Amino acid sequence: MKYLGRTGFKWSAALGLGLVSATALAAGQPQPAPAAAPQPAASPAATPAPVPTATPSASATPSASATDLAPPVIAPQLPLDEPVMAWTVADAQQLLGVIKGLDAEGLFPADYEPKALAAAIAAGPGPALDAQASKVFAWVVEDVRDGRTRMDARVQWFVVDPDVEANPTHEVMARALATGDIAGEIAKLAPSHADYAALKAMLARTPVANKAGRSLIRANMDRWRWLQRDLGKYYLLTNVPEFQLRLTVNNEVIRSYRTVVGKPGKTATPQLAEMVENVVFNPTWTVPQSIVVGEGLGPALLANPARAARENYKVTKAKDGTIYVVQQPGDGNSLGRMKIDMPNEHAIYLHDTPSKSLFNTPVRAYSHGCIRTERAVELGMTMAILAAGKTPQEVTDIFLSKQYTKVPMTTQFPVYLTYFTMATDINGKMGTFRDIYGRDAPVIASLAAPRKPWDGKRKTTEQVIKLDNPL
Repeated sequence: MKYLGRTGFKWSAALGLGLVSATALAAGQPQPAPAAAPQPAASPAATPAPVPTATPSASATPSASATDLAPPVIAPQLPLDEPVMAWTVADAQQLLGVIKGLDAEGLFPADYEPKALAAAIAAGPGPALDAQASKVFAWVVEDVRDGRTRMDARVQWFVVDPDVEANPTHEVMARALATGDIAGEIAKLAPSHADYAALKAMLARTPVANKAGRSLIRANMDRWRWLQRDLGKYYLLTNVPEFQLRLTVNNEVIRSYRTVVGKPGKTATPQLAEMVENVVFNPTWTVPQSIVVGEGLGPALLANPARAARENYKVTKAKDGTIYVVQQPGDGNSLGRMKIDMPNEHAIYLHDTPSKSLFNTPVRAYSHGCIRTERAVELGMTMAILAAGKTPQEVTDIFLSKQYTKVPMTTQFPVYLTYFTMATDINGKMGTFRDIYGRDAPVIASLAAPRKPWDGKRKTTEQVIKLDNPL
């Protein structure tokens, strides 16, 4: 190990790990990406176009066993927050102007009853104006802050957006009326991510006649509203259809990593927003009972100790006859040499893999739901330096020990598993990505239908399938 001053260090050729300077990362300075084998691009389109819907084959839709299914999610709900406050004609006129301009945000002005608001304005101040302006202001806030698409159309969307707690409708309305800045208070609720602004610009450039293209842009703009507005100082974001993971510091993409995601069907990767608790170096893998029993691995290993030793499994049999199989740390471990621990009801995590060849394929939807990540050890070491206060030498020693080691995060480090079929790619170019799970159609249909009142649902009530098999 050769140190390069206090800002970073250089890996030996034997390790072959391109760990970046922790000091530069903490300052949010983008680093040049390491050389990688060329791969087919995602074919970004010059102009928005409809994306084909994937049709999973029967072989790509394995059945989940009863032990892999969790009870239906009881989605947290909030009561309707649509207060009635006193409005002046001037404030209501400003609100009407905002409504007329909502097409630029990928929303539909007609949803917010502009004619009824104009009539109330013409009648002058009073209870009728207060009721109408308050109602439609609340609708605008709900859709700009939380999204126009209701939960029933957000397939496998298990993210709970905290923006409604950070900016409750009644507080937004009170601020807007106190300051007289109706437009400004609403604008503050829109997503702050650069991709939202890029999609907004794309919508402005797309001809009205290109209905399919505009619908796709609107759908992906709305998906940004489903996430919290501020994603954090440090975070990981993977766009599942792009097969890429981004390590982001101060809204700058510092590194990108190819990923392998879940196959279409029962093992499709769900959309989550979770917090990293630990980076685990040299992890063990507790083989799920669906494999130990369902695929007969447990009895086979008990009958063949030489195979168990060769494949680095520790096999035990409890008094009740239950067989437990744990793969020990090593290069051949199914989780590779690093796992990102992000506890969630789906048992989804990001991890290394001993099978590197799949990272060179163009469509990387092969896993049982978890996300295999290229250069995972580099990623884990960088996270340990950034968010756990480890030094480069410490993380190197941990890795080289080949011992199971859990490094707790001391700084919040969220992970967002997203699904965008129109987005900027890792090179910053706007394009489309194949809708591998067929999740566009419900969103587009929801946006095309009349606006539904907010029902308080905050995440899908779909069945949770535990996807803890990295194979």
